[in-house]
Amino acid sequence: MKGKDWISIDGFTKQQLLTILDRCAFLKDEQKNGRERNSLKGKTIAMIFEKASTRTRVSFQVGIAQLGGQSLFLANHELQLSRGEPIKDTARVLSRYVDAVVIRGNRHEDLIEFAHHSSVPVINALTDMYHPSQIIADLFSVREVGLDLSDFKIAWIGDGNNVANSWINAAVVFGFTLDLACPEGYDPPEELLEKAQQKGASVRVVRDPALAAEKAEVIYTDVWTSMGQEEEKKKRLADFKGFQVNKELIGLASKGVKVMHCLPAHRGEEITHEALEGESSIVFDQAENRLHVQKAVLELLLWGE
Repeated sequence: MKGKDWISIDGFTKQQLLTILDRCAFLKDEQKNGRERNSLKGKTIAMIFEKASTRTRVSFQVGIAQLGGQSLFLANHELQLSRGEPIKDTARVLSRYVDAVVIRGNRHEDLIEFAHHSSVPVINALTDMYHPSQIIADLFSVREVGLDLSDFKIAWIGDGNNVANSWINAAVVFGFTLDLACPEGYDPPEELLEKAQQKGASVRVVRDPALAAEKAEVIYTDVWTSMGQEEEKKKRLADFKGFQVNKELIGLASKGVKVMHCLPAHRGEEITHEALEGESSIVFDQAENRLHVQKAVLELLLWGE
């Protein structure tokens, strides 16, 4: 894996992703037992963020520090990119200064262009298309509660967004069952769904959240209005009515179902307070696991297996 970019998980094999998950478990155990690591000593990681962030930014910065490296946070308005410098120029210059670049961007196409011109690994910290570091933390959290990644059912309730897209990629790789309950007009990209189904993935879109939740061992949701969609909020609140994760929906799933949310959550909209804070929720364990994932990905991209 050394030297590769972390753009989306469909660029990695099942075995490579399992290696990352195993590394997450190892690093989590090391931290729990107070062991120090210096695997990134002498390394500097640039972090370009075009969007606000809590978990992603903090987990990367803390993870880099815990591994002995340095992070360089670069808000978009602080860079010449904001004044029209070509992406390829910024990519080529930063590659000569730093050892990897973490990017949270607006357009996936811009990330692809940056990676094409970068000579150091580029890590996707979220774009409008994918959120690969989130999905790995999610898969790690699912495995941590004892589910078999090749044999469980997850119900995605809500918007067919970048996290949903990453779950589709994961279903292709691991073979679990994914039902996406989305309102009309909010499906994941048709070409992504078709590609997954052509590869034999058990992925389908339904309009009834109750149908998706049936026999589900994991119920997952995300905000109805993501960053950059604030002007659509009133319409989205109306369109997503009936797609809330609540006690009633959880009751339709398998016994012992786990509730997940990538946060931030809007309690009372896509999920109730009771569901988010209830005994079925693993939301905050899921959030913690972002830290261990970032460290595992950085180590494997910079040093290999």
